Amino acid sequence: MRLGSIQIGLCIMSVSSAFAEVSVDAQVPAGNIVCERVDAEQVYLHQEKRGSAPWWFYWAFRVRGAEGRTLTFHFTDGEPVGTRGPAVSQDQGMTWHWLNKNFTAKSFTYAFAPAESEVRFAFGMVYTQRDWERFIARFDGSPFLEKGQLAVTRKGRKVEKLRLGCLKAEPRHRVLLTARHHCCEMMASYVLEGVIEGVLADGERARWLRENVEFLVVPFVDKDGVEDGDQGKNRAPRDHNRDYDGVSAHVETAAIREQVPAWAGDKLTVALDLHCPWIRGENNEWVYQVGSSDTNLWAQQQVFGKWMEEVEPNLLAYRHANDLPYGKAWNTSSNYAQGMSCIRWASALPGIRLASSIEIPYATANSAEVTPLSARSFGNSLATAIGLYLMRAEPATQQKR
Repeated sequence: MRLGSIQIGLCIMSVSSAFAEVSVDAQVPAGNIVCERVDAEQVYLHQEKRGSAPWWFYWAFRVRGAEGRTLTFHFTDGEPVGTRGPAVSQDQGMTWHWLNKNFTAKSFTYAFAPAESEVRFAFGMVYTQRDWERFIARFDGSPFLEKGQLAVTRKGRKVEKLRLGCLKAEPRHRVLLTARHHCCEMMASYVLEGVIEGVLADGERARWLRENVEFLVVPFVDKDGVEDGDQGKNRAPRDHNRDYDGVSAHVETAAIREQVPAWAGDKLTVALDLHCPWIRGENNEWVYQVGSSDTNLWAQQQVFGKWMEEVEPNLLAYRHANDLPYGKAWNTSSNYAQGMSCIRWASALPGIRLASSIEIPYATANSAEVTPLSARSFGNSLATAIGLYLMRAEPATQQKR
């Protein structure tokens, strides 16, 4: 058995006539892989940095023609396999699940069923524009939702924005929600879906949100990176989430800096930026808020954290005691030396009371499995917590509106 041909992101294995030709490639939405070689049942490959200067761990690829075979995939650049192994899709990226077996930090083994002509593998559960459009189409015609466009990327892609909630009257509060400043942090997108579901749900608390709060949602800040399959973290010349001072290097962040203040006026009460943390280890396997250096904002984060913890169901087992205070671990001034983050920028906008980054683990949160279902459930609870936080400061007569 010998290696056929190798291209960037593509590896073709020629096998005996008893098997079909096996290929490994990155020609899928958000694809990222370089296949180095195939030796018998062993595949050797590595992730591309794609403009991110330090090492990072994101990868996504497909395998075709491996029906009935068992292959082991070896990563040659670091330890980029997460806490539950690879995410696996057997339906061309429509749904995903964790392998949860037969893996190490540097490899995994997969037994292809006889009918599995294509299987996709990724560091996390890939989420791109296709997934967003499929999700948001569920609410077409809703009077509480308005689709829009934030900007057009340098590669000509539309950067979506969404207005949600109280659209027909002047709201009491405005809330900014952003995600994918680091394009590889896809699990945040499932949480964002859950927040939107929570605002549009039945029930008194959701109705209060729709009557009193207008949300502005930016689902993909680094849109080109999301679609291309980049790492995004520490991108050169500037990380999207360090691009909120001076002259913005990215059209998306420049548009946020221009449009959000004009939209918000003095009613931007809450700003939340959704992220995913490091690959594994302490502070990275539970949901947490990144503590502000401003003591007043940190106090509000603690209040909000208590609301988040109390809302049920809490499938990702959020505990406000896990929030990361400023000055601890990586949350220090040196981490922001490259530039200002979105939340630090939002913290200075008129009317703001709560500005917080929330980190959602890729696979494991306080021992709970992070899946689209559990992430959306947490998003539902997050929407409820936003409402409870905002209602808490209002007179009882206003709460009944």
